[in-house]
Amino acid sequence: MFTPEEIAAFHRDGYVFSRRLFDAEEMQLMKTTAKQDRAMQAHAHDLKDRSGATAKLALWNEAGDDLYGLVARSERVARRAQQLLEDEVYHWHSKMSIKEPRVGGAWEWHQDYGYWYNNFCPWPDLVSCFIAVDPNTKENGCMQLLKASHRMGRITHGRFGDQTGADPERVKVAMEKLELVYAVMEPGDALFFHCNTLHCSSQNRSEHPRWSLICCYNTRHNTPFKETDHPAYHPLHQVSDSAIKAAGARLAADKVYWTQESGTTAKLTHDGIKD
Repeated sequence: MFTPEEIAAFHRDGYVFSRRLFDAEEMQLMKTTAKQDRAMQAHAHDLKDRSGATAKLALWNEAGDDLYGLVARSERVARRAQQLLEDEVYHWHSKMSIKEPRVGGAWEWHQDYGYWYNNFCPWPDLVSCFIAVDPNTKENGCMQLLKASHRMGRITHGRFGDQTGADPERVKVAMEKLELVYAVMEPGDALFFHCNTLHCSSQNRSEHPRWSLICCYNTRHNTPFKETDHPAYHPLHQVSDSAIKAAGARLAADKVYWTQESGTTAKLTHDGIKD
């Protein structure tokens, strides 16, 4: 669990690292499973940055009994999220962020609450846990954050390529005043960051892939006040940390993924999209 000093750092800086949150065996299991998951690969959408290069993203709302769901529901992640947000949390969504070698596109500067605001969450009381599946380096496009930028409040966002990005003028001012942090991480390291923290990542021009699993949480008091394609509050059934290894390479037989065309979710099996 986080120490009082780590919790204070999160509130001051907008992020906190949890190094080696998952061990080598767990991350090898995650890496092997994800990269052989045909359903995820089929539903990993290409999202162009402003230069036209593409990053890939697969996203789903439900934290089920498959390997990814057990990670999101694991006590070591969910309880840390609750410590930081000081309330009961529930699963908002999870996603696999994929940058392939040499061709992986950038993610524009943005705040997650820049668009989660449009999912009718009243307050910026959400947190993400970014888990490195591959090594995350400057060369393969690791995340970059602006320290303490969450204290700027929500910034207006617009469209850049296929992505949602923060107002460039505000980002420029923030970059002049705030420290830029490169989130260099080894497999199994985790980064918890506030939904108003400005972050981005560069293109992957290296010879190495950069896969990362991101588990996002909302608070019970912050459930959307209108119906949206994201879930309202529902209890998160946490599982023991040992459940991940016990489950092994378990995949959901029937998983619901986000679709780029509709902006909503569609049901996908390991053989393709269901009607």
